[in-house]
Amino acid sequence: MHDYDNPLVSRYASREMVQLWGPQRKFSTWRKLWIALAEAEYELGLPVSQEQIDELKQHIDDIDFEKAAEYENKLRHDVMAHVHTYGDAAPLARPIIHLGATSCFVTDNGDALLLREALTMIAKRLATVIDRLGRFALKYRDVPCLSFTHLQPAQPETVGRRACLWAYDLIMDLEEIEQRIRRIKTLGNKGTTGTQASFLKLFNGNHERVRQLEKLFCEKVGFTESFAITGQTYPRKLDSQILDVLSCIAQSSHKFATDLRILAHRKEMEEPFEKNQIGSSAMAYKRNPMRSERICSLARFVMSLQTSPPMTAATQWFERTLDDSANRRLVLPQAFLALDAVLILYQNIADNMVVYPKVIEKNLRSELPFMATENILMAAVAAGGDRQDLHEHIRQHSQAAADVVKLEGGENDLLDRLRNDEAFAKVDIDAELEPMSFVGRSPEQVDEFITKQVEPVRRRYEDVLLVLNAEVRV
Repeated sequence: MHDYDNPLVSRYASREMVQLWGPQRKFSTWRKLWIALAEAEYELGLPVSQEQIDELKQHIDDIDFEKAAEYENKLRHDVMAHVHTYGDAAPLARPIIHLGATSCFVTDNGDALLLREALTMIAKRLATVIDRLGRFALKYRDVPCLSFTHLQPAQPETVGRRACLWAYDLIMDLEEIEQRIRRIKTLGNKGTTGTQASFLKLFNGNHERVRQLEKLFCEKVGFTESFAITGQTYPRKLDSQILDVLSCIAQSSHKFATDLRILAHRKEMEEPFEKNQIGSSAMAYKRNPMRSERICSLARFVMSLQTSPPMTAATQWFERTLDDSANRRLVLPQAFLALDAVLILYQNIADNMVVYPKVIEKNLRSELPFMATENILMAAVAAGGDRQDLHEHIRQHSQAAADVVKLEGGENDLLDRLRNDEAFAKVDIDAELEPMSFVGRSPEQVDEFITKQVEPVRRRYEDVLLVLNAEVRV
């Protein structure tokens, strides 16, 4: 308990995401890459034997991390430390491990594999949250509520339609992340500066064999192609593009959580609150929105990380510099871990969001008199009144009613003022106050949104929608 422990690991992210970025997964992936390289070299006639490949396959996961640490302390080189450690475990194959490759062969090809899987995990969580918001939207498709522009009461919508706004942000994010998954490539077999000189030497100047080696290697590790041309590393622009989409998801999540925090303040909606949960150590009555607040906190962290990869990409001098390494070790895993935690919280809230229809109706009706004035005006004109005179009556009554609310702390009495005004004697004012008459096409928009936007996501991810756990660990 004396050493710092990253809270993303100990408190927030899922076990699956934590393990994806853990040492075991990383270095087992390196060994799989060395095996794929050896297999491709063997199949193309280089002096690699099947016995050596078989020996390598027997030691993919039994990594001696203590020995690797000893080698790294001595050699000051993490890749060579693991080459030696692997060679000790597979002595017959030792001479051909890493044959023709440079360090970035395992670091960058390994990162490409991990990044693709991490993006896929995030996509699945996104789809699950979209599904839950879709269910919520359909349930509350026709519950009228105030909407807000400039954080001021505006023309009403429905609770379900607002949920569609949150879901649509995520759907756009999902489209972006799916595109990133489709377009991600591997480094391939590029050598120390990207020229493939070492592999050309191995094949005695046979360019076609070098091309075949890279193609065969890519297929073995599950990629259709490698980057067309590189320096020593894959283009660091890839990291920048990935952090862009992670930041976008964080932005969408932050927006949702902020909206919910404001709605909780208005007592209209709130996140789930467990039976034994304590909202405040001092104020026992409080129901603080800790999940939403945590989403905002972690989302801001992800958004802040987005600035680092662009600076790294911009300062990779010529064919590469090593000032990217320490930065990427921090930024890439932590961005995914934090966003994973954000989406777990988002799903947990969306699964059990609490709605208070009576409070929503009360708040709506307190503002409805002002919003109903245009309808009342039109009805009075239809009954034979003068539009300009009626407008002036409404303006004066509205200002007076606002003063009662703001200056005296009283109730909005605009409707009573209009009922007592002879100019509106022929208007059934109560009939003009039905809340559903103000929400436009909100329910129909919800139905159309579910059909056209949410259902395609559900079809693409139907195998995970009921599987992913969203338990909040602390």
